[in-house]
Amino acid sequence: MYDVIVIGARCAGSPTAMLFARQGYRVLLLEKASFPQDTLSSHYIHMQGVALLHRWGLLDRLREAGCRPIDRQSYEGPGVRIDGFSLPIDGQRTTYAPRRYVLDPILADGAVAAGVEFRESCAVNNLVFDGDRVVGVRYTTPGGALAEDRARLVVGADGMRSLVARKVGAPNVIEHPRLTCTYYSYWAGVPSHFELYERQGRWIGVIPTNDDLTLLMAYFPQDEFGAIRKAVEPAYLDAFRTTAPEVYERMSAGERVEQLYGTGHQENYFRKAFGPGWALVGDAVNHKDSITARGITEAFVQAQSLTDHIGQELHDDAALEDALQRYEDDLDGDALSHYQGALNVAELKPEGRAELLRKLVGHQDLIDRYFSTLSGACSLDDFYNTELLTLLDQS
Repeated sequence: MYDVIVIGARCAGSPTAMLFARQGYRVLLLEKASFPQDTLSSHYIHMQGVALLHRWGLLDRLREAGCRPIDRQSYEGPGVRIDGFSLPIDGQRTTYAPRRYVLDPILADGAVAAGVEFRESCAVNNLVFDGDRVVGVRYTTPGGALAEDRARLVVGADGMRSLVARKVGAPNVIEHPRLTCTYYSYWAGVPSHFELYERQGRWIGVIPTNDDLTLLMAYFPQDEFGAIRKAVEPAYLDAFRTTAPEVYERMSAGERVEQLYGTGHQENYFRKAFGPGWALVGDAVNHKDSITARGITEAFVQAQSLTDHIGQELHDDAALEDALQRYEDDLDGDALSHYQGALNVAELKPEGRAELLRKLVGHQDLIDRYFSTLSGACSLDDFYNTELLTLLDQS
């Protein structure tokens, strides 16, 4: 009998398991993959996420793994270019965009060091119920045997297609249609910082990652997915040529070192976050278009939020119910704001954003605060301060 079973050991699951174990709970962490293993990702960890890695004692491991630090960000849209960077959080002044075969094992190792029992290559097949309450899981071991374990709380950190969400019937409480599709790859010999480029119907992301490689991402409207998937490489290259021609020149002098990866299945939703004996974190509870690269950071934030709210109250029925409700309520705050922000960007209609940013040119403090709204270092309410509102009134 465990206190907590966490299903999924990537960006949401391993930190959740680690933080519960640090509170003294007996935790089982199950993962269907065998690490290290790559996965589709936008890679970037915003300042808010970096601060949590530092708080958890895992940031030095990431730095030692050869992930290039990022301390400059730029955005270029119709008639405007701005350069700056996020305000610091807890003394952290650089961000990172690690490969997932680098990041995920670091997070899992952190869980194991905290006392978590970690089992890889275990495919969870079903949940165990006592009435309407989840009390455990059934899964297949690496050797093919069927196993069952029980716990006070089962946490689904098992992604957009969450088995936990499906088995408990967790409904979508907010839902929007797919907006973009994306393709990306890794390039050598392409110098970069964190760069974003936008024009009508196109969005380009340029992000330094491990091994002196650069992640180059192109976003397209969802309704073009059917055509683009039939001719991915020419569409990908043309997006850079027409949206970020200076980056295209750098690409021409560099070399693509891996295949093109991509997806047209970027769902946008919030699910019911908890029920009797279960809770959801990460993409299992909230998934949105990856265009603002908030997924990893918000998985970290949710892991911290869930475990903070529960604290030492896991075995008190009334207190646990209240804690889970507070966790769900928190999702209606910053997480909802970032969700709405991602949907806004994913419309691929830059003029309104470009018009605002043109007014910030020459005001570096406001530019940095704008980038800070994306990183989690500054709320939208704090961004729209007296200085900005005065500037907008004068324009």
